[in-house]
Amino acid sequence: MYIKCWGSRGSIPVSGKDYLKYGGDTTCIEIRAKSGDIIIVDAGTGIRRLGNQLVKENLYKYNFIFTHAHWDHLMGFPFFKPLYSKQAEFEMHRCPFHSKFVETILSKVMAPPNFPVKYSDLKANIVYVDACPTQFEIGSVTVIPIKLSHPNNGSGYKFVEDGKSFVFLTDNELGFVHPGGLPLKSYLEFSMSADLLIHDAEYTPKEYEKKIEWGHSSYTDVLSIAFDAGVKKLGLFHLNQERTDREMNRIVETCRQSIAKKKRKIECYGVATDMTFIL
Repeated sequence: MYIKCWGSRGSIPVSGKDYLKYGGDTTCIEIRAKSGDIIIVDAGTGIRRLGNQLVKENLYKYNFIFTHAHWDHLMGFPFFKPLYSKQAEFEMHRCPFHSKFVETILSKVMAPPNFPVKYSDLKANIVYVDACPTQFEIGSVTVIPIKLSHPNNGSGYKFVEDGKSFVFLTDNELGFVHPGGLPLKSYLEFSMSADLLIHDAEYTPKEYEKKIEWGHSSYTDVLSIAFDAGVKKLGLFHLNQERTDREMNRIVETCRQSIAKKKRKIECYGVATDMTFIL
C-alpha cells in the first residue's frame, strides 16, 4: 500500500515563507493498492495537484471516500482536472453519510454563484456506491470506517492490505465526545498495532484549553494514544493554519523526545505535503 499526502493543513489553505516545509494545502490523501486501485480520501485543495499528476500518468479511474463535509475537505473538488475528462471514471462511496448526501454536498460546492461550471455539466462518469457498511473492499484493500468525534459528524478509516494497516483519523477530538462520536477507548482499540496512524493533532496542550469542543486534538493526546495502541509510525495531521514550519518542527522534536524517554520505537512525523509512506 502506497500512501501520499497531498495536503495536511487544517481549516484553510495557507502560503508563504513560514509554510514551505509542511505545505499549505488542505486535506487530500492518495492510496494506491497492489491491485492497482486508486483511493482518494477528501478533496481539500491538495487534490488539484493530485489531479495534475494522475492526468500526467494517464490514470483515470478512482475511488473517492470522504471523512466529512466541512469546507476545507471539499474546496478543491472543482479543481480536480479529471472531472472534465470523458475518460475519467469516479466511484464515489457515500461515506460517511447515507442517502444522497455526497451528491448533494458536491453539487452545492459547484452550484451558482459558487463556481462557473455546474456539477451536472461535468464530463466524467460518476457513479455512487451505497453508504459505508461495517467494512468494504476496494480492490486488495479492506476499508473499515469508524465514527469521528467532531461537530456535524464524520468517519475515520482503517485501510488494510496484506496484513498492514493504515489508520486515518483527521478532525477527531480525543478530549471530548461530540454527539455521534465515540469515547477515547474506541479510537485506541481502532488504532491498536497500526503500522501507520495519521491523526489530527492541531493544538498544543495550552491552545487546546481554549479550543475544547472545536473538534480537534492536542498533539499530547495523540502521542498518548499512539503509545497505548503500540503503533509503529505516527503522523501529526490537520496542521493549524497559523502553525509555522519552525513551530511544527518543535512539536515533532518534543514528541520524539517523549518517545525516546519511554524507550519506544515509534517513528513520529509532522505530515507534510508530498510525504509518502509504503506499507
